[in-house]
Amino acid sequence: MLELPELETARRDLDREIGGLKIKQIEVIGPKRVIPGQPNKTALTKALGGMKISSVKRVGMSLCLDVGNGQLLTVDLGPGGSLRRASNKDEVDGSTQLVIGFTQKGQLRLLDSDKELTVTLVDSDATDDSSSEPAERGFDPIEEPISWTDFGRRLLMHDTKLRKLLMDSSFIIGLGPVYADEILHAALLRHDRIASRLITQEIRRLYRAIVETVHNAVKHRGVSIGGVCDIFGQPGGYDEYLEVFGRAGERSRNGRGNVLTARAGGSTHYYCDYQV
Repeated sequence: MLELPELETARRDLDREIGGLKIKQIEVIGPKRVIPGQPNKTALTKALGGMKISSVKRVGMSLCLDVGNGQLLTVDLGPGGSLRRASNKDEVDGSTQLVIGFTQKGQLRLLDSDKELTVTLVDSDATDDSSSEPAERGFDPIEEPISWTDFGRRLLMHDTKLRKLLMDSSFIIGLGPVYADEILHAALLRHDRIASRLITQEIRRLYRAIVETVHNAVKHRGVSIGGVCDIFGQPGGYDEYLEVFGRAGERSRNGRGNVLTARAGGSTHYYCDYQV
């Protein structure tokens, strides 16, 4: 499953790769539920054929292709979807659900063996959540940098265990088990600490750990855990920087202690005993 650093890497790559390209056709290979709101599988080509993608942005964990006329083609990859740039002659993977063909420079293919990804044509203002109160939506550590004091104010509103809160999209966008465990290790905090009970020093450590971990992961193009690849089919380079995730029984990369595991929230949690 893609977490925020991998999706942000995809956004930046796509903005460079397909920004400025004209859509020739959109072929829906998967079931019609891949394109909710459309009357049939040819409707997107009729609506968007000849339209130019001016940019690719990210709203939360959705990728939004600006196709002009005040519209966005919004891609929600779901838990197992991925994106691939391809030439027209490349063999089509069996998990391909939708193909966006361009008048030049090949295709963008959307893959998902679970068939849960969706592609939706929406008005641009439909993705604008700027009217929402900050406390009602998760903050985005890349697109919405906030001060540590604002972060602390939001954090202290929650009587929730830290790991669970870090993976709650209404608190922070796009973190799953990999980065939640890495952030908690960097902040030297246990997964079951209650957010509202953290002291000022701990809040500052957690804030710094979130910002540094996410931005470093983007810098190294995310992880390749579970076979995750970028839009060119290449693995991310952040695996070698992971301190604890997936390293049960080994020393953490900083060499301070052995990596232990526990079940937390239905998944395996990786940590060291010096997290308090």
